[in-house]
Amino acid sequence: MKKRVPWARFSFLTLYMYKFIRAFLFLVDAEKVHYMAMGLLRITLKFSFVKAIFKKTFVIEDARLEKKLFGITFKNPVGLAAGFDKNATSFNDLAYCGFGFIEVGTLTPVAQPGNDKPRLFRLKKDNAIINRLGFNNDGVTNAKVHLQIRKHKDLVIGGNIGKNKLTPNDQAVDDYIKAFHALFECVDYFVVNVSSPNTPNLRDLQEKEPLTELLQKLQNENATKQKRKPILLKIAPDLSNKQLDDIIDIVATTKIDGIIATNTTSGRADLKESAEKVHNIGAGGLSGRPLSKRSTEVIRYLSQKSNKAFPIIGVGGIHDEKDALEKLEAGADLLQLYTGFIYEGPSLIKRINKAILSNA
Repeated sequence: MKKRVPWARFSFLTLYMYKFIRAFLFLVDAEKVHYMAMGLLRITLKFSFVKAIFKKTFVIEDARLEKKLFGITFKNPVGLAAGFDKNATSFNDLAYCGFGFIEVGTLTPVAQPGNDKPRLFRLKKDNAIINRLGFNNDGVTNAKVHLQIRKHKDLVIGGNIGKNKLTPNDQAVDDYIKAFHALFECVDYFVVNVSSPNTPNLRDLQEKEPLTELLQKLQNENATKQKRKPILLKIAPDLSNKQLDDIIDIVATTKIDGIIATNTTSGRADLKESAEKVHNIGAGGLSGRPLSKRSTEVIRYLSQKSNKAFPIIGVGGIHDEKDALEKLEAGADLLQLYTGFIYEGPSLIKRINKAILSNA
């Protein structure tokens, strides 16, 4: 007689051991431990029984969670934001954490090292992170090799694209077009990243005229394909209402498929960590719990002002079920995690999906 696997016991241990493990992980430099953790995940998932434990513990298979947007079916509405799997090396492993979709990148046409280290910092008292990574990545050609090996056929993959640091803004369109063509056959949708605070002058591309030109040229390239791919725009949380009005106009003009709201903030208001520590860290984009309120405000403004004219992916400060439901109520159609995933672990994805089912 086949021995029954005690899944409940495994699930309980896996769900609650993360915070214990995190205490040790957080003793190591934030960037180093990221790659250590991804390496450990890759090694452990080579064992079929570990895959079975992860699936049983973190993955919910329920048709009620499916969401259809811009011609794509998402098996659940909780995704992983760009910046976590920059080089598309870990998406197959991260799928076992229960994500419905994963966004890789930001990817640039040519590999670049990013900004000087250290460049990734934890604000533990705030459940936040400051990063000034600077689009460090191995380039689109390298990522394409990894993306061609997709082990989960129902996992939606987004490609977040940007310009190289040394490319001047008046030539930025060329970089985005190169990345678009290179990744076209390997991703399900694209995200245009002009909102990172860590590449000099990148946010200038969010102004109405250059942004309209960039998105329109990408759409023109998209139209040459046998079957076009959805294009979304990722925006900063630091935009004024006037700039958000411009974003609504740009979406209508260029007919892109949606908005991701929001990227990290340059602001440092109302933090619990000491002013001295924050000052010593220096420049970079702030993500995590302190961003939650503002990102939700941006989602609500765009949704209401546009009369829900386009889909919105909500990201920024989602650390529990309440944060997630607030963003959905504000007008988000899908959600993405980044810092919340780091602080709360993979159980957060399942908790959010359960909350969505309970509120359906």
